[in-house]
Amino acid sequence: MTPRLAVAAGERSGDDLGAAVAAEILRLAPDSDLFGVTGPGMESVGVERIASLDELDVMGLFEVLRHVPRLFRFRRALVRSFVERRAGVFVGFDAPDFNIGLARALKKRGVRAVQVVAPSVWAWRAYRVARIARSLDLLLTLFPFEPEIFRRAGLNAQFIGHPLADALPLAPDRGAARDRLGLERDRPVIAMLPGSRPGEIQRHAALVADAAERLDAEQGVQTLLLLAEERHRALFAQAAGRDPAESGMRVVSGQTRAGLTAADLALAASGTVTLEALLAKTPLVVFYRLAGSTYQLARALRLVKSRWISLPNVLAGGELVPERIQHQATADRLVADARAWLDDPQRCAHYRESALDIHRRLARGAATNAAEAILGEVGRNSAA
Repeated sequence: MTPRLAVAAGERSGDDLGAAVAAEILRLAPDSDLFGVTGPGMESVGVERIASLDELDVMGLFEVLRHVPRLFRFRRALVRSFVERRAGVFVGFDAPDFNIGLARALKKRGVRAVQVVAPSVWAWRAYRVARIARSLDLLLTLFPFEPEIFRRAGLNAQFIGHPLADALPLAPDRGAARDRLGLERDRPVIAMLPGSRPGEIQRHAALVADAAERLDAEQGVQTLLLLAEERHRALFAQAAGRDPAESGMRVVSGQTRAGLTAADLALAASGTVTLEALLAKTPLVVFYRLAGSTYQLARALRLVKSRWISLPNVLAGGELVPERIQHQATADRLVADARAWLDDPQRCAHYRESALDIHRRLARGAATNAAEAILGEVGRNSAA
């Protein structure tokens, strides 16, 4: 019987993970039929596109509210399509706010529901655990502390490891990365990462540009503006009020991993990229600014649970890197934090030791583990 798998990714990181897992599924079960909400990564390995992940590219409480009617229509259409295609298992990659609702609707129609990447209930909105447990048959987590949270609610949850830890070497070659990007080997490099979403870039561009100008003038460093896509340069320039080059930054698009590996230090918007910096053993300063309305509502409703927002600190169980959030995210503070790293080699060495320990704990062969677990759900569906 041909395994029929419906899949959905909501952003590029989910698409990248979905592509790795889909490739492993097709290796282990070559006759599998995979289709769903995809990006270029999943499509490149043979997943049929039913809809584009760009349909889900919204973020923030109030920003999402404006799109709720369209997202509900989109989800209903997907449920119909996946049921008509006789999907046996649905697999959501990240984007839990959308995918878990989709999983719940499909589970009611006899489709087994799997989510890859756990919602960050340890950080905020912990009340979701029971509802998530009712919506899924299997949850595959990227971090070792997550399964127990969901098992207490009766959900089958398994730690598979993190694909970034599998992809990045334990010992990064900083010199080779600098050569690849045409950087001087004997002058410090600072990577600036304003975020990958348009809203993040708009909120962070002026902050990043101001900090880069100060660092260029005071420290004599090479500053790199790492953007996910070249088209984000115009968005950054508009939001900052000047081209990145005017702030002394060299723009590098689509080479985040090489840029982080080349850097002595990164100033990064909170997100998956902070984990990538950790795995590249690059010290960093984390910052983030939410839309004002979203931040005030989150505070008023006490939605935030975790003491830390960045993955390096969560995984270390302590303040491994400084976090500058909302009103604390100023150019003065970021520059001071950068100086503190650059002037303290012993602190940097301790950071790299901690990063290496975390890297080893996360490198487990995530894509293969996920593919085997998902195909196991196909077998359970066939036996039902």
